[in-house]
Amino acid sequence: MKVQGILVGLYFYLICPTNIFGLWWAVGSPLVVLDPNSICRKSKRLAGKQREICKKEPEIVREVANGAKLALKECQWQFRKRRWNCDTKHHFSRVLLRDTRETAFINAVTAAGVVYTVTQACSMGHLMQCSCESEYRDISKDDKWVWGGCGDNVKFGYIKSAEFMDARPKKKRVDLRTLILQHNNEAGRLAVKQNMRKECKCHGLSGTCTLKTCWRKMPIFRHVGNIIKKAFDSSAKVQITNDGKRIIPEKDSIKRPTREDLVYSEKSPSYCNKNRKYGSLGTRGRECDPNHEGVGGCGILCCNRGYTKNQITVRENCKCRFHWCCEVICETCVTKKTVHKCN
Repeated sequence: MKVQGILVGLYFYLICPTNIFGLWWAVGSPLVVLDPNSICRKSKRLAGKQREICKKEPEIVREVANGAKLALKECQWQFRKRRWNCDTKHHFSRVLLRDTRETAFINAVTAAGVVYTVTQACSMGHLMQCSCESEYRDISKDDKWVWGGCGDNVKFGYIKSAEFMDARPKKKRVDLRTLILQHNNEAGRLAVKQNMRKECKCHGLSGTCTLKTCWRKMPIFRHVGNIIKKAFDSSAKVQITNDGKRIIPEKDSIKRPTREDLVYSEKSPSYCNKNRKYGSLGTRGRECDPNHEGVGGCGILCCNRGYTKNQITVRENCKCRFHWCCEVICETCVTKKTVHKCN
């Protein structure tokens, strides 16, 4: 199998044979997601560090799988009103073949998802290699609170995400795609690591809170998704330097991207029409909002093709009441709903 650049994290890990890479991305699709043991039996397809993790730390592979699922859900939520809506049912792998802004988001949010689930597994005691964060324990900041409790060990999650997501064959030459992938993976990981929050518990008689014990917790993953989505909106097109070691903006007028920024090298298609080559499903039949002028509005989503107004019948539970003991009884209400769909 020809590997182009670094394997795109779990997107080329939870798979069955079929696409151009000899793989089919199965997370969230009708295909059954392979369990970690089954995946690792195909370790010859993986980069060196990934094979090592497979053999020595199968429990990490399980959390990598969970991280990819978490990332997919977040991707679909963030792009639910956009022309490309992160739909994985048709031609999704085609999107990954190009260095577009959408691919940048996928890579970043997946790297973040892996950090998140591995770190979470540490805090819950599901991994033998790690436990709660100890770096900040017992360090008093003032007279009102001290570090303690069970902090999230984001350092361990960060390391394992980098080991798996940035792995590449030893003989593979570093190229533009490799540099872009590594950059976007790092941006995703930093969206978790640099946005840790403080959580505290009060101690004292009758809730006086004479002292607080505090620990570090990861941000809500929706917040992580919002950060990466903001980076997507301001992502920069880049090119490789003459020495082949760095990426720089394509135009001198664009500021050099920071570690938190997303980068890409190929212009995205419009995603207005169905195009298997680019992984575009088109927007025909998508619901839109005629009263909104921005993203999700019928003008942008329908690509100026217009839209149709339809009435649909909706059946849902209503007039629910609690019946002692212990049952909730609901009636079925039928209502008419107006929807607008792109032509």
